[in-house]
Amino acid sequence: MSTLTSPAPDATAAPLPFGPHTVAPPVVLAPMAGITNAPFRTLCREFSGGKGLFVSEMITTRALVERNEKTMQLIHFDATETPRSIQLYGVDPVTVGKAVRMIAEEDLADHIDLNFGCPVPKVTRKGGGSALPYKRNLLRAIVREAVTGAGDLPVTMKMRKGIDDDHLTYLDAGRIAVEEGVTAIALHGRTTAQHYGGTADWEAIARLKEHVPEIPVLGNGDIWSAEDALRMVRETGCDGVVVGRGCLGRPWLFADLVAAFEGRTDAFVRPTLREVADVMVRHATLLGEWIGDEARGVIDFRKHVAWYLKGFAVGSEMRKRLAITSSLEALRAGLDELDLDQPWPTGADGPRGRTSGNNRVVLPDGWLKDPYDCAGVGEDAELDTSGG
Repeated sequence: MSTLTSPAPDATAAPLPFGPHTVAPPVVLAPMAGITNAPFRTLCREFSGGKGLFVSEMITTRALVERNEKTMQLIHFDATETPRSIQLYGVDPVTVGKAVRMIAEEDLADHIDLNFGCPVPKVTRKGGGSALPYKRNLLRAIVREAVTGAGDLPVTMKMRKGIDDDHLTYLDAGRIAVEEGVTAIALHGRTTAQHYGGTADWEAIARLKEHVPEIPVLGNGDIWSAEDALRMVRETGCDGVVVGRGCLGRPWLFADLVAAFEGRTDAFVRPTLREVADVMVRHATLLGEWIGDEARGVIDFRKHVAWYLKGFAVGSEMRKRLAITSSLEALRAGLDELDLDQPWPTGADGPRGRTSGNNRVVLPDGWLKDPYDCAGVGEDAELDTSGG
């Protein structure tokens, strides 16, 4: 792919220790439901040259313990993936402990991340996701069970600032994480109420870093380019970055991130539409191979089409046509009709994916009355959803 000369970085981040593993440079692919499956992780890892950490889709602990067929497929890692990283979501300390011990004893992964960042109403109304850290004792119990059950496997956690600006939890949660032996923390600089709207609060990331100097803090939120990542490190002092929506339709962002943190000034990727089209076909192909059915792979790929084509001159009718293809042949044929010599468009880097904000947070009745009482969280809080 073509590259664009860029200024040398003015921020650096040391390699990130994860137990016996080291992530260098400290760039992490955030778990995203239906996105960060094995094929997408493969693409991102190829662009990064194998550098960085690439986390699985969020896995519910109950489904893992019950060996749900879909869940067992989601935790399948390519032989080249190292370290193998699983993100777990759970609301019951006992079930979380069982899931973590299962991973450790059966050698299913090399690293476990705990999700406390999901803002989806059907999760928070049951007390799960980003609602859970408000219950400090429950959070502590879950983290303790995870760290104890993991043995030598490193355990990290990802969270949000809190439920809303009046109910911030991230500093207390960070202290609990340190006290219970968590290896590192990632903070998305938004509250549950913000969902993905507005602007991420990078100052909160800086405050958390100052509050828990004992362990690495990673920043998440509004990283759309390698320049954004460097700026976050410079402005917050964080130890690394977690990138989610910024890599939608842009798996080569990880090539940029690695180049930026390594101080290389001539390696930022600026693909032509022809090069983007080739990546799109490869992505769809990998999905079909992973699912075991070409048509299902292409259908699963449809949601990525608009992200890949953002900024390029592609008519609305063609966009619609590409978004309903069901074979690699049709996808390739449609792409070949485009002006594939188009250069990387100005302004193509920017928000993609969910951007909703200012949502009313749905919580269990009386949830905010007592930040320590653990009652009211049931197993039905474990749903197949993700985000953070």
